Amino acid sequence: MKGKEMQTGIIGIGDMGSGLAKNLIQNGFEVSGHDLKPTRMDAFEAMGGKRASNAAEVGTSCDAVFVMVMTGDEAKSIILGKDGLVSRMKPGGAVLLTATIKPHEAQEIADAMEGSGINLIDSPVSGGYPGAQSGTLTLMAAAPDTILDQFAPVMEAVSGTIHRIGESAGMGQTVKACLQTLIGSIFSATFEASVLAAKAGVKGEDLLKVFSTSSAGSGCTNTALENIIDRKFVNTGSGIGTMHKDLTISLDLAEKLQVPMYMASTAMQIFHSGKSKYPDEDNWACTKIMEDIAGAQLFRAGPK
Repeated sequence: MKGKEMQTGIIGIGDMGSGLAKNLIQNGFEVSGHDLKPTRMDAFEAMGGKRASNAAEVGTSCDAVFVMVMTGDEAKSIILGKDGLVSRMKPGGAVLLTATIKPHEAQEIADAMEGSGINLIDSPVSGGYPGAQSGTLTLMAAAPDTILDQFAPVMEAVSGTIHRIGESAGMGQTVKACLQTLIGSIFSATFEASVLAAKAGVKGEDLLKVFSTSSAGSGCTNTALENIIDRKFVNTGSGIGTMHKDLTISLDLAEKLQVPMYMASTAMQIFHSGKSKYPDEDNWACTKIMEDIAGAQLFRAGPK
């Protein structure tokens, strides 16, 4: 079982999982997949994937399976359930937990897998929809080096950078929780700055030029501001529910460790407000809450 001889699988073929599947296929891997939504399964099959009726069917045929779902409970059910991956995969295979869940949930999954002969690679990702689709995701991988070496080919097929974050399950998720506190805070500050600019009469294009060429410029800042000034609040691959969930994970970890989180707590409330009013839109929709209060909207050509 070397390189492209590995049979790979994916559970959860949404915005992120579809990118994993696409890049595995483009790199020569055979990929079996399952998702609860028929439209996603149709798209997966059209790109060259092998349709599976459930997680058990994926596990039976695969050496390495990516799990890209929303919650820890979903991950536990898929991996540990009666007909879950662990009950069907051959010894020596690996589950790649690329979903973002609570660190203690990843550790609980690892503990339950002990003695099964199936390896767990705790490897949440960063890079969002563009990174998933382009195969340039950053992976935060926690597992023994021998396991990471063995399954490096499938990880390299979907990523641009792989960071090895210790050997214990939960460490990848812990680093991801820290990262999301920063990203959520940057997004929130960008939302506020855009509304301030709108109220003051600044053109969105001018604000973007300054931000993107200053020390404040970053992928997070620039992406958020471009979507705001172009009024793109849906179908950008960054659903507001995901960041809301991730900040919940960060604050849960902080509560357990008794670490004050001033900025992340504020960002959480901003995203909570946005999700409450615009549950089916993307991160940038949070800006509209502040715009309503201020009575100004920022467009690329100027406020309206």
